[in-house]
Amino acid sequence: MFNLPRLGILVGALFAATLPAGAQELPEGSGKEAVAATCNTCHPLLARVASGYTVDGWHTVMRMMVNQGAPIPADQVEEITQYLIKTFPEKGKPSGVSVEGPMKVTFKSWQAPTPGSRPHDPLAARDGSLWYTGQMANVLGRVDPTTGNIKEYPLKTAHSGPHGLVEDKEGNIWYTGNTGALIGKLEPKTGAVTEYKMPDPNVHDPHTLIFDHAGILWFTVQNSNRIGRLDPKSGEIKLLTPPTQGARPYGMAVNSKGVVFFDEFGTNKIGNVDPKTLEIREYPLPDPASRPRRIAITSDDIVWYTDFARGYLGRLDPTTGKVSEWQSPSGPKSEPYGISAINDVIWYSESNATPNMIVRFDPKTAKFQTWRIPGGGNIVRNTSVTPDGKFVLANSLVNTVTLVTIQK
Repeated sequence: MFNLPRLGILVGALFAATLPAGAQELPEGSGKEAVAATCNTCHPLLARVASGYTVDGWHTVMRMMVNQGAPIPADQVEEITQYLIKTFPEKGKPSGVSVEGPMKVTFKSWQAPTPGSRPHDPLAARDGSLWYTGQMANVLGRVDPTTGNIKEYPLKTAHSGPHGLVEDKEGNIWYTGNTGALIGKLEPKTGAVTEYKMPDPNVHDPHTLIFDHAGILWFTVQNSNRIGRLDPKSGEIKLLTPPTQGARPYGMAVNSKGVVFFDEFGTNKIGNVDPKTLEIREYPLPDPASRPRRIAITSDDIVWYTDFARGYLGRLDPTTGKVSEWQSPSGPKSEPYGISAINDVIWYSESNATPNMIVRFDPKTAKFQTWRIPGGGNIVRNTSVTPDGKFVLANSLVNTVTLVTIQK
């Protein structure tokens, strides 16, 4: 038996846009009754599908819903899928803009074994393996890039919504259970999973996580508006509240001094936490419309962020508070998202461009270079970097993990 509230959160997360308030009823067509009877069970469909999906995207979305236990009769799946494909085609996305440059890259992708698993976050582990959170399949996946073998590890709590990923010094893989209100630890050798539940029932959606230099695990709790601190030795969790109401803490990064920085996706601010005093400081960005989503830090402790709402790459100097911004190549609706720093050069994804694009920005020259992600990439939400400087992507709607090798 599936949990309807939790299912609603998970399935609702598949859709990112909103139809006009006046749209009250589903359009006519074969399958309308079946869609009305099933797809509105856990979330209001019309409030979720304004931008639609491609044909392949809708097939994937349907598989995600089935994975989560949505009450869709097997003999109605195809009729419902065809109705959704015809009624809600993908629209309103900008074309990815190609920008030539000096660097060359190659792409290699692996398909997740479970259809509709929705790889959310990737992780490049120290042993060379690539990991991903199978958010809609409730698994963590491990890819061996040498052999191509993929192993998926089932998690303890059903429909826990694995989201963020990080590795500890012992090689254990930690993750956030975004709909399970928990932090989990997987021991790859045994498959054993240890869970740390949120200590406050009002805190329910841990999001991104990262270790500081002392081995303390920090995590954001987006909609609950908290920053969490977990001591792996004791299992104790402390929850902090940012000064700004509705800040929606999102991406995280740690600077050379061990200070934890995070995006405030609900407002136009970047925050940080002093690991010793637990004091939170906020840095306002100049444009009120800014919505920073993911974050990276270069060796000079400069903070770089993707402004998802405005289509910008941003640079914050925490010492002076100075902010510089550059329009992303594919424009204001390109939705820059996952970001990493590789040898102090910035790499990130444009998650709303068609196809999704990989963007390289050289801070020394202030020049961009872009590449189209083979297979579309749709949607790259987060990125990681291998120990030898390769770029790793998780591609949610095409159910793949991609390794980008930078030619030197």
